[in-house]
Amino acid sequence: MAFEHYIPALSTLFVGSLALLVLSRLARRGKPSDGRTLAFQLIFWAAGLAMLVALIVALPLDTAVRGQILSLLGVVLTAVIALSSTTFVSNAMAGIMLQATRPFKPGDFILVNGVFGRVSRRSLVSTRIQTETRDFTNLPNLLLVTQPVTVQHRDGTIIQADVSLGYDVHHNTVERELLASAESAGLKDPYVLVVELLDHAVVYRAAGFLEDVVNPLTARSQLRRKMLDGLHGAGLEIASPSIVAQRQQPGDTQTLPTGSALPTASSGEEAPEAKIFDSANAAASEEALREEIAELQETIASQQEAIKGLEDEERDKAEWALERLQRKLEWLESRNAETTD
Repeated sequence: MAFEHYIPALSTLFVGSLALLVLSRLARRGKPSDGRTLAFQLIFWAAGLAMLVALIVALPLDTAVRGQILSLLGVVLTAVIALSSTTFVSNAMAGIMLQATRPFKPGDFILVNGVFGRVSRRSLVSTRIQTETRDFTNLPNLLLVTQPVTVQHRDGTIIQADVSLGYDVHHNTVERELLASAESAGLKDPYVLVVELLDHAVVYRAAGFLEDVVNPLTARSQLRRKMLDGLHGAGLEIASPSIVAQRQQPGDTQTLPTGSALPTASSGEEAPEAKIFDSANAAASEEALREEIAELQETIASQQEAIKGLEDEERDKAEWALERLQRKLEWLESRNAETTD
């Protein structure tokens, strides 16, 4: 068969390969946390499938053979989708669902299947979170769709800690000390709950509202530290009556640490979340910057529409304000370009 018969197929292969190469380069230009990664991956796979179909059509084959090949390709794709409960396609479908519903975004703290961390990247088949040990955990998107996911509220969350004390301590005394501890830990609207009445102890829960959700680990640690200081300062022993201690002591001895009123050694230090969630913090900053750019673009568009119906004097003021908004948009876009380079 003459070489010219293969020219359409070779041209299709060249153009398709070039398009896939360009898409791959564009996808790698953004940082891994870039929200456009999912869209690029979807476009890449769709373009690859389209190139394959176009290549089959462009090959110098008989109509019957070409139809059989396309039918076979359709059967294979159907089989892949039908058997995709535990495969790439199922996670890809879950990734599309997460992109559409957006239950969380980069920078959010989530808890799923006992794994707590901050989202640093969303992709087509998996979501990467940075855990409390600064390590990364990749969660399949299918898991995030089929399992309950707890997302920490960005406008504030409840910080709580439990402690068990004996029945010999009145609950009013305990509640007073725990409320004071929660207040000193910087929590708003603190409250105390009696969680459970055990055979040997009463379980109390101190909680309060935390506005700054950037450092939840530090907030929980601070609450527990203040609970220790408050209860020990009030002479309340944090040891359930079921404790067994083989030691010779006078009967009135209490199990309290020495120097409980001394200032903590970690006061004034930088919150550990800055180092633990460094990658996720960067992803959150980029996400917030993109949201600010989108909001500013909408404001500029509405301002441009409003200017058309204004008088000359009012239009001059509106155009001056619009110019300021456009300069701010240019500055934000330049910052966004610097972070993605």
